Amino acid sequence: MIAQDNIEVNKPGLRTRIGRAWVAASILSLTWVFVPGMVRSQTITFAGDADQGEGGRWMKSKVEEWSRETGVPTRYITRPLSTTETLMLWQQDWAAQTLDIDIYLIDVIWPAIAAPHAEDLNKYFTPQEAGEFFPRIVQNNRVKGKLVAIPFFTDAGLLYYRSDLLEKYGFKNPPNTWNELQRMAQVIQDGERKAGDQDFYGFLFQGSSYEGLTCNGLEWLASSGAGNIVETDGKVSINNPQTKSVLNMVKSWVGTISPSGVTNYQEEESRNAFQAGHAAFLRNWPYTYALANGQNSPVKGHVDVAYLPQGEGQNVSHAATLGGWQLMLSAYSKNKENAANLIKYMVPFATQKEHAIKLSRLPTRPAVYEDKDVLAAQPWFSRLRPVFDNAVARPSTATGASYNKVSTDFFQTTNQILNGEVPVDQGVEAMESKIKRDLR
Repeated sequence: MIAQDNIEVNKPGLRTRIGRAWVAASILSLTWVFVPGMVRSQTITFAGDADQGEGGRWMKSKVEEWSRETGVPTRYITRPLSTTETLMLWQQDWAAQTLDIDIYLIDVIWPAIAAPHAEDLNKYFTPQEAGEFFPRIVQNNRVKGKLVAIPFFTDAGLLYYRSDLLEKYGFKNPPNTWNELQRMAQVIQDGERKAGDQDFYGFLFQGSSYEGLTCNGLEWLASSGAGNIVETDGKVSINNPQTKSVLNMVKSWVGTISPSGVTNYQEEESRNAFQAGHAAFLRNWPYTYALANGQNSPVKGHVDVAYLPQGEGQNVSHAATLGGWQLMLSAYSKNKENAANLIKYMVPFATQKEHAIKLSRLPTRPAVYEDKDVLAAQPWFSRLRPVFDNAVARPSTATGASYNKVSTDFFQTTNQILNGEVPVDQGVEAMESKIKRDLR
């Protein structure tokens, strides 16, 4: 149990700056590890994974393990579930140049935003060591030569499906196109409701007004030939006929094959409903696989995974939004050497292997995908190559430090479209106008 006076809520810092709600949440999820002889001023504070599945608990256990092995005290704080809220909190820290946090878990789209506040990890990782990670992710994490963060785990959007229900309703394969998904979802939904489950839906996704909707939306657009919101040359490409067509399609799902409440769903709301047996298809990240097929899951043994569908016609392809999280050393840390050692403890081959086997998290080291123990525990990893071959990056490089504004313009307006608050044509035109404004 953590004593209230250990939280130091009256000191300038994270918990006093971001309000009482975060104080309460942090008290519940914050852990100190002390051993005899430790000095509080040496404490390494790690702002880590959210309470989403087992990720946060596993990460905290590794931080505590390092603390016991080194004798260096640690403090672990979980981030909010929402990536949008997480960025807001981290930006408050960085603006205040807080000394409260030494290590941050940051999204793959944030290096340009975080760069001014990050210690250069080139000081702690040799070129050979950095070269052991996926080059594309390491390059993403470099800003003007500075290695802002080191890859922790990677992600890509996937389609989960109930293999038993596909067989029950005569479908041999998962859907290849969005139209096929819509048709199959409707057939299965009608059948399951007729069988008595009135809460059953065909397809679940993340439709809430947050970064996750940008990930879903980019997959809809990129897989339908509608572009990437903002292209690599900086052109704002959102306003086109394909965008309007695909958003009309998705809007038609809300209240039919997807619940009306899907516009409030984030990762865990959609996963929980799917894992409880109330949906045929789910778009989510790789962490879902281990949980849906876990010992206590009602759908254990009946969940499989495929790449996400694509649109119809020419010049279309399967697309999965590239995700993942990185470890960043704060430029304001007073314990940089110990903090850097903790980061290095979190990313070696053995730790990534454990992460992959226990949590089905995708490693950032290519060599881990060839490990026989990993493939024995996660045989579906061998099918991920097509997913990463067609992974699409969010336009964070093209938009730089303005990415968060651009993404917010996209997900807020898309959420309004899905809720029926704004017509599709008007919403797309408004997105274009807002994004161009924010990029000027």
